[in-house]
Amino acid sequence: MALAAQGPMLAASLAPRSHWLGPNLTRLPGDDPAVALTFDDGPDPEVTPRVLDLLEAADLRASFFVIGRRAERHPRLVADIASRGHRVENHTHRHAPAFAFGGPRSMGEDIGRAQRLVTEITGRPPAYFRAPAGMRNPLLEPVLAGLGLHLASWTRRGFDTVDGSPQRILSRLTKGLRAGDILLLHDTVQRRRGNPPVLDVLPPLLDRIAAAGLGAGPLPEPEGGLDGGPQPPI
Repeated sequence: MALAAQGPMLAASLAPRSHWLGPNLTRLPGDDPAVALTFDDGPDPEVTPRVLDLLEAADLRASFFVIGRRAERHPRLVADIASRGHRVENHTHRHAPAFAFGGPRSMGEDIGRAQRLVTEITGRPPAYFRAPAGMRNPLLEPVLAGLGLHLASWTRRGFDTVDGSPQRILSRLTKGLRAGDILLLHDTVQRRRGNPPVLDVLPPLLDRIAAAGLGAGPLPEPEGGLDGGPQPPI
């Protein structure tokens, strides 16, 4: 019986868009005809500045979920992200593969360290947190609440860390694109030759968003009880 009871909890832990473990922003609230642009795993001194330039050329802003230890190595780049009008959010300090198996103390120390660092660099505390690979456990929500953070996942992800094809990545992000979608890309160098996929994907992605009559921007300022809408399928 115990194992059977744990089954749904395990499924929810492994499902980044699940709402079963607490509030989780998976879609933009409201009826604005817009999507959110989010970038994970930076800052990267090779890729992030080029992403920033592409966004600036389109006069668009985004949310950047930075890894604390990378922000620690490149504080000026984090400050540049913020100075250009983008939101800098929390993606843990270490981005540990085993993050989802941690307890409240280890998660609190990891998230809190990144929170303090980003606040010190930008002058603004992150409002949102995204777990590594989106995976978490039931103990995370109280930790986030204690730090004043809201969990955010995504509606569409490009899988650009594992797929080097700009065409396939673009298709995943835009097929059936609609208002309220939260799009996930990565502003980092991938372990493959050639141009980082995000740099090839971002220009046509922005074109398709505009062609669909949609705006694009960062995640909104969170409100109390923000849960991202109806429960998506596991």
